[in-house]
Order: sequence, then structure tokens, then C-alpha cells
Amino acid sequence: MLPLWLKERLTHAVDYSAYLLVRMIVATIQATTPERCDRWSKMLANVLDRVAGSRQRLIHQNLARVFPSWKQRRSNAVALAMWHHLLLMVCEIAHAPRKIHRTNWYDYYHIEDRRMILKFIFDVRPKIFVTGHFGNFELAGYLTGLFGFPSTTIARPLDNRYLHDFVMRFRSMGGQHFIAKDGSAHLIQALLESGGTLSLLADQDAGTKGCWVNFLGSPASCHKALAVFTLSNQAPMLVCFNRRTRNAFHFEVVVTGIADPLKPAPYLESVQSLTQWYNDRLEQGIRETPEQYWWVHNRWRDPPARLRRQSESQQLKHTA
Repeated sequence: MLPLWLKERLTHAVDYSAYLLVRMIVATIQATTPERCDRWSKMLANVLDRVAGSRQRLIHQNLARVFPSWKQRRSNAVALAMWHHLLLMVCEIAHAPRKIHRTNWYDYYHIEDRRMILKFIFDVRPKIFVTGHFGNFELAGYLTGLFGFPSTTIARPLDNRYLHDFVMRFRSMGGQHFIAKDGSAHLIQALLESGGTLSLLADQDAGTKGCWVNFLGSPASCHKALAVFTLSNQAPMLVCFNRRTRNAFHFEVVVTGIADPLKPAPYLESVQSLTQWYNDRLEQGIRETPEQYWWVHNRWRDPPARLRRQSESQQLKHTA
């Protein structure tokens, strides 16, 4: 058994080597044109599509769950396009600080609901941006920071401290702030009380004790906190996404809905109804552009027995 000091040195060496490798990859991407990055991403996507193993099985399980009528050929095409999207997304993030600035952002982004977004941002109340693992969500936060409207995101720290510091510095270039997931409740409450903006990924599994709603046709567990933040702080919630349009570095920012506690609506009656509402809004964009969703993400887990029985009962009624 290795002594503790040797284990620490080996861990340090492995972590620092991984950090250097990532820095080299990022530097290579930044020295490459967007067009070449796109070609490389397509080539590597074909490789990942063949060697992904269990992840590839998960992708096809998710696609079959959401699109049961699809033939295998279409499912294969979307899986391949998703790998291309993920690789290209990394390239876009690496290039963004050098290419996208306040003076040229309109060359890369189309914002259809600009007036609505500005009205939302200038609201003196705390605000909640909600999106999912869809499109290039990282560059959505980069854009708001670029305009001088930074948001705060909850993120789990990476185990490799060198990579964590590098990634956080990189992600903060556009003005984003980050709060560690564990022990963040008091920091989030202070942010909301000061009228700050919280940006959250809504499609993350919350376990058996989460708020179970229908997402893309199947039960999914969601964190209750998103709806609680809005309902308990009178904080309007804006659901949006930033998806690629023509090719690399061309995006459209789309708003699919705003839930304002000062404007009564049926979906604001409870945590359950608001959680279902924003999942429905996310679903709209994903069904339109499925290749830009993270099907590699293990979104759907086994629901509690009570929910399984309810789901089976509803299916029997539907087929009867």
C-alpha cells in the first residue's frame, strides 16, 4: 500500500498532466479556423459514434423513449449529429472570448425577442433564467455578461483543482459568476434578495424525492428549488435557449415563455405546476432541433412505484 505522501504526489502529477493536456487542446482549437473546427468535429463525431459503448446505448434508449415512431436510420443520424454538436460546442466556447465582442456580437447572434429580454433584465426584482442541456447554453451566459448583465450559475466543482480553476476562469470571461453546488443556499438567497440574476439548467435529475413531471413524454425528476425561487421571491422566470442556426458561431436566442408571479396564471399555483410549465417550454425547442440536445445525458431515471402505477394506469386508459 502506497504511503499517503506518495499518493498525494501521484494525484498531483496526474491532475496537472490532465490540465496541461486540456490547455494544449484549447490552444490548438484557438489556433484553428472555425471552418476547420467544424470539419474536425464531424470527423471526430464519427469516431465517437462508434466507440461510445454504453453511452451510445443510452443515447438510443433516450431517442426511442421520446421518438418511438422513428426508424433506426433517423435515430442513428440524430445521434451522430449530436456528437458533432457537442464537439463543435467546445470549439465555439474556446473561440468565443477572442471572436465575439460588444461591437460585433450581432454577426453571431440573432435575438428575436430582444425587447422582451431587455425588459426582463431591467426588472428590479430578482430574476431566474432557465434553460437546459440544449444548444450552446454556455454562450448564452457569455452573451448576457458581454452586455454588462452578468448572471450567477450553480456548478459542481471539478475534482481536478487545476482544471477547475482554468475552466472557471474561462467560463467567467463573459461576466458569469459561479456558486458551488454544496452549501449554496444562503448565497443564492442573498443573491435573490439583492435583485440578482440566477441562471439554471433545468433538466438535471433530482432523484426520487424531486418534483416528478412529464418531460418529452416520460416522467422526469426535477429540482423543486427552481420553482421555489420564483414563487417565494416574486422573481420572474424566463425560459430560453441559444441554438445554432446555419453553421458554427451562428446562433438564435429564443424565448419560449416568461412566468411572472405578479401576473396570476394557472401554472403559478404550485411548485408542481410551474415545474411542468418550464419543462413544456424546454420541450418545444428540443423537439424542433433534437440533434442539439444532450441525449448522452441520463435524464430519465426510475420513478417511485406510486408514479409508475399512475403512469401505467394512464397508458391503459389511453389505449382502451
